[in-house]
Amino acid sequence: MIVKTCELKFVCGLNSKIPITNKKEFVLVGRSNVGKSSFINTLCNRKNYARTSNVPGKTKTINYYYINNNFFIVDLPGYGFAKTSLSEQENWANFINKYFKTSKNIEEIIMLLDIRHKPSDKDISMYDWIVNNTGYEPILILTKLDKVKKNDVANHIKIIKDTLMCSEECDIITFSSITKNGVDDFKKILDKVLD
Repeated sequence: MIVKTCELKFVCGLNSKIPITNKKEFVLVGRSNVGKSSFINTLCNRKNYARTSNVPGKTKTINYYYINNNFFIVDLPGYGFAKTSLSEQENWANFINKYFKTSKNIEEIIMLLDIRHKPSDKDISMYDWIVNNTGYEPILILTKLDKVKKNDVANHIKIIKDTLMCSEECDIITFSSITKNGVDDFKKILDKVLD
C-alpha cells in the first residue's frame, strides 16, 4: 500500500456526535505518550500531521484520519495520564465506550505499547476490556524499537505477550518512527483487510 492522501476528517470532543463514516475504521488505542501521533505521521509519511507532544494526555479528542479516500485511522485519546482528574478520566472512558458501541465500521483495533516496558495495570485492563467487550484481539504495535538493543527485542516481546496473555494468533509488530521499522508490516495487514 502507498498512502497517497491523509486528511483529518473529523475531530470529536466529549459532547460530539460519533460520525457514521460508512468506511472501514482501524482504531488506535494506547497510553498517553506511547507514540500514536508518531505512528500516524510515519504511516502517512508526514512530519507533523498528527500533532506530537511532550505533554502526556494532551490529545483529548477522537481524531478520524481519512486515508486514500478509502478508510479511517481513528485515534482515541491516550489513557493512563495521572494528572487527569478521575471525573475527566471517567467521562472519557464513557465516551470511548460510546464510540465502540456506536461505530458499525470497526475492522481492527490496534494497541500501541512501549516495547521497553512491561505492560502496566492500565495496559492490561485496556487489553482485557477490548478482548472481553468488543470481540477483537488487538493488533499489538510495540513502539520505540530503536531504543532497545537488538539482542533484547525477543525478550521484551515475550514479557509483553506473557503479561497480556495474548493468543498465539495475536499479530505483533515492532515499530520505530525513527527507522520506519514495522511500517511495511502494518501496511500488509491493511492490504489484507481492505482487499
